[in-house]
Amino acid sequence: MGVGTLNQTKIPPQELPRYGAERLSGIRCISTQLKAETPKESTLTAMVIQRLDALVVLNVTESGFERRGGGATGYVKETYLAHLIPTAESGVQELDDRVRALDSTLSWSLSPAISLDILTKQDFLDLVEGLEAEFRREFVAQQVDADQDRVLIVGLMTDGITKERFEDGLAEIGRLVQTAGGEVLQTMQQKRSRPHPQTVVGAGKVQEIALTVQTVGANLVVFDRDLSPAQIRNLESETGVRVVDRTEVILDIFAQRAQSRAGKLQVELAQLEYMLPRLTGRGQAMSRLGGGIGTRGPGETKLETERRAIQRRITRLQQEVNQLQAHRSRMRQRRQKQEVPTIAVVGYTNAGKSTLLNTLTNAEVYTADQLFATLDPTTRRLPIPDAVTGEPISILLTDTVGFIHELPPPLVDSFRATLEEVTEADALLHVVDLSHPAWQSHIRSVMSILSEMPVTPGPILVAFNKIDQVDGDTLVLAQEEFPQGVFISASQRLGLETLRQKLAQLVHYALA
Repeated sequence: MGVGTLNQTKIPPQELPRYGAERLSGIRCISTQLKAETPKESTLTAMVIQRLDALVVLNVTESGFERRGGGATGYVKETYLAHLIPTAESGVQELDDRVRALDSTLSWSLSPAISLDILTKQDFLDLVEGLEAEFRREFVAQQVDADQDRVLIVGLMTDGITKERFEDGLAEIGRLVQTAGGEVLQTMQQKRSRPHPQTVVGAGKVQEIALTVQTVGANLVVFDRDLSPAQIRNLESETGVRVVDRTEVILDIFAQRAQSRAGKLQVELAQLEYMLPRLTGRGQAMSRLGGGIGTRGPGETKLETERRAIQRRITRLQQEVNQLQAHRSRMRQRRQKQEVPTIAVVGYTNAGKSTLLNTLTNAEVYTADQLFATLDPTTRRLPIPDAVTGEPISILLTDTVGFIHELPPPLVDSFRATLEEVTEADALLHVVDLSHPAWQSHIRSVMSILSEMPVTPGPILVAFNKIDQVDGDTLVLAQEEFPQGVFISASQRLGLETLRQKLAQLVHYALA
């Protein structure tokens, strides 16, 4: 038994005696209030978060108090009975004609004011058994693959972020979650001047997130920004489910996509560098092992070791990346001695770079309509006509890892050996997905990343891909903004001959 205020008696979600999403907590609560009014939403929300069997609210009269031994006693004027319902969509199975739904968008049912005498005749055991039977039916109907995370996405719009950029970012994090293997159940938004230092979104929004987690049956909350270790700790404590940020989702995708030894090496290094400052508070055993988003990859088992051991592992991995960097540098020098021009294919993730490389050179690189479908660079020879003589010459096309807005720093550092293919190339082919609503923002993001390279890249040719999927207005706008660009469809093989001629001119200009 616990006695106190709503906050003082709150039971941490991790300690509730639950047996699954189809069960209630086994706890019944009595709440008292002095004002003659229906229960507050905060009280009912606490009931939902803690999955209480039932909540009884007693309105006690303020007048007529009697002092007895230093205490006070009053009289119960009216009572209310509240309990959970399986889902808002399934409606309320009325146990008697006194029960009604307070709001069709919420997940509780509240009776009208009833007398204490009627309340004492309520069979609570029958009530709970009936509710859990409904929960079981609803649980079976909504049950999905156990390996798939059920995700609630939370986006925060702060000062300095435009509405369009914010919406594009939310859509992008949704695609990232789906690429990582999760199912997006719902997206929540909040607007505030700056992130809350402890919980990002503030205490009130955290309670709403916790309520939504229970309502939709989510087992993972994903934020559209990077979180500090303390923020993750606080959010997980309040919601009772795992919380990950944008960088962790991207790292998980990289862990799934890496195929070569070099790719796996760089992903492990990025994961360890990201996790090292976040070891404290990651559970009693500092372990996040499992099969869900943010828990895969070659670096996951290292989270159980001491910080010093992880740091030694990072040092060894950095040495191996340096060796990889040196090896690729020698390969580039060998190609330069053979005087074969090199063009690096860059662009936002899922712009169609690998598809274009396959179409031009039959490279057979893996392609899919996913973010970061390929990580490992692939170089292939491509014959093109010389820009001056028209005679056939050969160039090397190198496919690179896709860029993304605010590419996580651990990835930039770990993939420096791969990104050097960009800085050492004679020229760049910037592939843009013209069918994407945010194609202009994607161009700015890629150019921003290129401007931060230690060595300034060579001349750039912009190739607008997927023109078969865009309308005339978008095509005209792109032609006006980039008159020197080339417009193609790699999958439909449109504009490829023009692209070869433009590449020949690009090489001639780069080597002049």
